[in-house]
Amino acid sequence: MLRHRLTDEQWLRIKDVFGQPAATGRPPRDRRDIIDGILWVLRTGAPWRD
Repeated sequence: MLRHRLTDEQWLRIKDVFGQPAATGRPPRDRRDIIDGILWVLRTGAPWRD
């Protein structure tokens, strides 16, 4: 397990909150990576641009 990442159990609990990606627009990103990035910014207090 990587440090400061969601565990598989945590991800399984919240993954259903997010709907399916839209068929148009930008290619979909891995939502787990997005959530991990947001949580990292919140934990470290780093500015979002970092």
